Amino acid sequence: MRTKYNPEIHHRRSIRLAGYDYAQPGAYFVTLCVQDRLCLLGEIAHKAMTFSDWGRIAAQSWTWLRDQYPYVSLDVWVVMPNHLHGIIVLLDDAVGACHDAPLRRKPLGQLVGAFKTTCTKKINQLQGTPGAKFWQRNYYEHIVRDERDMARIRQYIIDNPRRWEEDRDNPANIRQLPPPATVDDYLSDMARYEP
Repeated sequence: MRTKYNPEIHHRRSIRLAGYDYAQPGAYFVTLCVQDRLCLLGEIAHKAMTFSDWGRIAAQSWTWLRDQYPYVSLDVWVVMPNHLHGIIVLLDDAVGACHDAPLRRKPLGQLVGAFKTTCTKKINQLQGTPGAKFWQRNYYEHIVRDERDMARIRQYIIDNPRRWEEDRDNPANIRQLPPPATVDDYLSDMARYEP
């Protein structure tokens, strides 16, 4: 028996910074996880990531963001067995603007949604499973605050495949390290990456 929807008890708490304009220029660290954290994107062997067909689609779809939106630049990123870490940089309005019409910018959430939609459609075409979910509903994000923050996050992303055995998203670690509740859990893992 299903419980009737009650907005007083059935609500999702936003993990976004209240009042912040996520369409403004800046760098954003994002993490997206596969539905149920299943390791479908590939595997780590000898501390290096080897893509599955789905992992290759995820990598191609990630770079599609940069090709599709002239105000998007991709900094360091990595596809892991069951998640993707990346830094999306939203450039200022002058980049990619045409003379006649102002460029309508998508905020970070819509860019992540465009990635998930594009990637999921391609994966579902490959699998013959139209409409199936592939990515978890939400994503983790952190506004990169300064160069020190950027350096620490870059190193974390670069080292992620090498540190898979310790990764909180590694299914072997679920009992020792719970899945992250917010991006703060990833940031606490980065404490060892102080430049």
